Amino acid sequence: MPGLSRKTVVITGASRGLGRALVLAFAEGGWKVSACARSAASLSELAEELERSAVPHLCEGVDVSNESEVRSWIERTQATLGHPAVLINNASLLGSRQPLLSIASQEWTEVLAANLNGTVLVTRLVAEAMLAVGEGSIINVSSGAAIAPRVTWGTYAISKAAVEAFSYNLAAELEGTGVRVNVVDPGAMRTAMRAEAYPREDPQTLKEPGATAPLFLWLAGDESRAVTGERFQADEWRRGQRTGAL
Repeated sequence: MPGLSRKTVVITGASRGLGRALVLAFAEGGWKVSACARSAASLSELAEELERSAVPHLCEGVDVSNESEVRSWIERTQATLGHPAVLINNASLLGSRQPLLSIASQEWTEVLAANLNGTVLVTRLVAEAMLAVGEGSIINVSSGAAIAPRVTWGTYAISKAAVEAFSYNLAAELEGTGVRVNVVDPGAMRTAMRAEAYPREDPQTLKEPGATAPLFLWLAGDESRAVTGERFQADEWRRGQRTGAL
C-alpha cells in the first residue's frame, strides 16, 4: 500500500487471534510494529517470524492496566521505532458468562481493568505522542455485545460499551488536531476467545481474523484521514465506505 511504509503501528493483545493477524498484515504492508501481550513468552513465536522477515519490531509483555509498564513500552517504542502513527487497542478479557449479580468482584475489576482502563491508559500515552506531531489514527476494537443488552455477557459487554463511549467522546475532543479515533466491530471470527464464548459453535463456519485486516489498514492510511468518531462493522464494510458518525 503506497505511502504506508516506515510508519509505526502499536497493537495491544497481539499474541493470538485478531491482534496477531493484524501484526502480520501491517508488517506485510511495510509498517514497523510494536506489539504487546500480557505474557512476553506468548509473543516469542510472533517475534521470531517478524525477525525472519526483517520487519522492524518490538514485542513485549505488558499489562495494559499498569501505567508504569505501558509508559516504559511506549517510550521504548518511540526510541526504537519512532513515534506511533497508529494505535490499535485490541487487548481484552472475556470473563465468565454468568448473570451480572453473580460475577465476583475480583473478576469484574480484572475485566474492566484490561478492557476499559487498559484502552484508556494506552490511548492517553500514545495520543500524547501523536498530538506532538499533529497526526495519528486510534482504532479501538469493540464487539456486537456492546450494542444491545445480552444475557450473561456481563462485564465484557459493559466494558466494550464503555470503550465505545470513550472513543466517540475522545474523537469529538480531538477534532481538528489531526488525531482521529474510530471503533471497529470485527464480528464473529475463528479465535480462542470466540470458542470460549460459544463452545458449541463450529469454528469452520467463521472467518479467519485476518479477513478484517483491510478495514484496519484503511483506517490507518491517508484515505481515511477525515474519518473520525465512527463505528465500523467489518462484515458490512467495503473499501472507502463510511458509516454515519456516532
